[in-house]
Amino acid sequence: MWDYRILGIDLYHIIQWFVIYSFLGWVWETCYVSVKSRRFVNRGFVNGPFCTIYGFGAISVYLILRPLEGRWVLLFFGGMAVATALEYITAALMETIFHTTWWDYSEKKLNFQGRICLGASLGWGAFTLLLFRVLQPFVEWIVGLYSVTAGKTAVIVLALSYIVDFSFSAATAFQLSQKFPSLEQAVEEKKAEFIRQLEKYRHLEPGQLVEEAGESLERLRDNFTDTLLQRLDALELSQLKKGIDEIKKQWASRQNYITRRYLRAYPHLNRGHRLKQFRKRNKEEHKRH
Repeated sequence: MWDYRILGIDLYHIIQWFVIYSFLGWVWETCYVSVKSRRFVNRGFVNGPFCTIYGFGAISVYLILRPLEGRWVLLFFGGMAVATALEYITAALMETIFHTTWWDYSEKKLNFQGRICLGASLGWGAFTLLLFRVLQPFVEWIVGLYSVTAGKTAVIVLALSYIVDFSFSAATAFQLSQKFPSLEQAVEEKKAEFIRQLEKYRHLEPGQLVEEAGESLERLRDNFTDTLLQRLDALELSQLKKGIDEIKKQWASRQNYITRRYLRAYPHLNRGHRLKQFRKRNKEEHKRH
């Protein structure tokens, strides 16, 4: 089995590279997000230090584009294409399987469905050049430091531990979409209470503020930049945000460790649930009309 070759490379080396790239990908993702968040954030899907999407992506890019090695322009654009396709497919599959959103480029320019964007694609192109120039020689050097027997043993041990880790993580991920409705309901109740207080405070007729908000109230679910809220005093908006943040903290405190870690690492997780609810409401409104 270990000698089976894929595009000219034996399976032993492919697996060794995959493990190392998965670890390096976890280091990169975790360091990048932790620095941005100013706190430690484990960005892996599993609890262990591996981001297998990076391992699969790096191996795929290297094996597919290896014939172009040394032709840097073609490598750059080829890497953009291959990695972007993998990123889109992975995002679509994870959203379909887990009914949650694991990353979101909706706020980035030139994005497609929030799953891919030009900025990230350019980054993948640059990463491809780095892979061929620096990372692949480095990874091959690491693999050469230990014996084949040690490498096979390590892979078997890591594979068994990964399967256990993945099983627990996947079980939690499957339950996420079922947990979000309770959070959404609590947040909506807080927003409704806030609206009622504003109507009373500003001596408006009940429901008048909601009517004025119209569809913009729906966008309150994801951000607070719609036209209605721009008219509210900064203090009032701050109080609403504080109240919603407190609700989210209380809700998260009742969840298990893996769920809390996912919420910290992937802030857009419930976007899939929100889109589902939004489409459901639109469908119901369309039927009524």
